[in-house]
Amino acid sequence: MLGWFKKKFNRNDTVNQEEPKVPVEEEQIESTPGNDLVESIVPEVEKLSDVPIHTPEPEVQPEQPTPEEVPRKETNQSDAANIRRPQPKTEKPSQGNLFSRLSEKLSKTRETFTYQLDALFLGKKIIDNRLLDDLEEILISADLGVGTTQELLEYTRRKVKRKEMSDPAALKDYLKEKIKFFITGNEKDATLVMPDEGPFVIMVIGVNGVGKTTTIGKIAHKFINAGNSVLLVAGDTFRAAAVSQLKIWGERNNIPVVSHKDGADPSAVVFDALGIAQAQNVDIVLVDTAGRLHTQDNLMEELKKIKRVMGKKLKGAPHEVMLVLDATTGQNGISQARLFDAAVDVTGITLTKLDGTSKGGIVANICKELQIPIRFIGIGEQMDDLRDFDANEFVDALFQGNSNLTQ
Repeated sequence: MLGWFKKKFNRNDTVNQEEPKVPVEEEQIESTPGNDLVESIVPEVEKLSDVPIHTPEPEVQPEQPTPEEVPRKETNQSDAANIRRPQPKTEKPSQGNLFSRLSEKLSKTRETFTYQLDALFLGKKIIDNRLLDDLEEILISADLGVGTTQELLEYTRRKVKRKEMSDPAALKDYLKEKIKFFITGNEKDATLVMPDEGPFVIMVIGVNGVGKTTTIGKIAHKFINAGNSVLLVAGDTFRAAAVSQLKIWGERNNIPVVSHKDGADPSAVVFDALGIAQAQNVDIVLVDTAGRLHTQDNLMEELKKIKRVMGKKLKGAPHEVMLVLDATTGQNGISQARLFDAAVDVTGITLTKLDGTSKGGIVANICKELQIPIRFIGIGEQMDDLRDFDANEFVDALFQGNSNLTQ
């Protein structure tokens, strides 16, 4: 679990009894009228008690309510117990079961890509222009992208011209290894390290409808199972249901959520949440942000402001800027990633809805074109269907059942 998060948490689990000191901000953050905040953000931790924290009820309810009926209770920090640090779960699904589920969820891509490759090469004795033209169509249909496809074909043509490759079976093996290379080429610098002091802050960004809030809830579940304490931050103050949706995920994972009223300044929400996280010695802070089109300059500027405020409040934060992309959007996702990266320096990608698309080649294209590591892939609706991304496992599952491709 969380293979990209190599360094373990070594901090003492007990909360420091000495009152932490929060530095005064150089940049004044305007508070939205109507907020129940103190008059200004002050360095004493006790004055953060006016910031609303949604703390899940510890009692087990006799009946399971629907998400709309989940009871919510706004409490202050003084009323909430210290954020819990759960014990890691020791039971893990077998690797065989995990691989089988991944292979099953990638069936749409496998049917339109891998099986078409098998049909193309079946009975072929030589590599000719007609075969390469048909191969180009298959690769582009799988969303590998024009640039990636041309690179594969140019290499093949050079090999054929030099008489270094003539067997179609060898070409299929080459395709598999090259796709794996595209995916793993930028993994060497993908390791994240826990800061020496303070929480590890993950800022989650993306356009509307890609599944940011759901992804946050599932990532929080992973960290909770690993024995880390987690705090959720409702930084999406524009969408009416965003805070309620995040609180539902807080209820499911039994973790607190920091929020302000609708329409509040998201930078102020994040500022207060980081102060609470420092005071409570929280391990992980997951920050939700408002969905926005990558072409909306004013909203992209808001993201930049949130990131600046994080860095001033906590040195080095955010430690991860995670972009959530919808795999079904294809090449449009590449455009989104480039613009978000230019604005806030994306450090990791979560690719959702891979089970609902036949164009899983977008994974290789993202890794090759963007040079940004993929952290997670979403392959279903269940809590455990957000998987840590493993390039070797992904490629093996993609080509499973094709003896000529699997070594």
